[in-house]
Amino acid sequence: MFGRLMPREAKYFDLFNTHAELIVRGGGQLSGLIGALVETPDQAAKFADSIDDIERQADKVTHDTLAQLHTSFITPFDRDEIHQLINSMDDILDVIQDVAESMTLYDIQRVPADAKALADVTEQCCNRVQAVVKLLHSMENAPAILKLCHEINELESDADRMLRAAMSKVFREEPDVRQVIKLKEMYELLESVTDRCKDVAGTVEAIVLENS
Repeated sequence: MFGRLMPREAKYFDLFNTHAELIVRGGGQLSGLIGALVETPDQAAKFADSIDDIERQADKVTHDTLAQLHTSFITPFDRDEIHQLINSMDDILDVIQDVAESMTLYDIQRVPADAKALADVTEQCCNRVQAVVKLLHSMENAPAILKLCHEINELESDADRMLRAAMSKVFREEPDVRQVIKLKEMYELLESVTDRCKDVAGTVEAIVLENS
């Protein structure tokens, strides 16, 4: 079925790929935002604005995908799986936007360097999500898809460990309780980006195992 795509089927993969490109852009802007808060706080606002714009674009792609789902007779795989996949992808950018908004809400002006390392892992996860989605059009890519899904899971585990280490350091070294609360929220949201990437990987794995 995947090797002989009907026009309506191909449309879904175009939408998935467009959304995945936005995820990569969002992950890059998030890493830039955290990097700015480490080194050049006055540059942070432009990254937050860019993330808002990217998230709005992604919402439109999600809407278009669901609209396509309601009008299509033929779909490349189960309708519930399409619904779950695009919503899981959208959740990634929702959390990325949550991180950016928390910077303003909590008036976070500067963060430890550990935050940039965690943001870099979230960016890597976003890149893997795009790579997975690009291969999803053909089940001949199943081995490569599953390998990438495993890499996403490994990165999520790395982010878990980095979160625990960073928070341990904050509790030991940060004397301002308010700053501890702010950083805890930020670190947990950053790690949640990798959780949402892992959700996408789980959905894709289920699609591959069912259709290959």
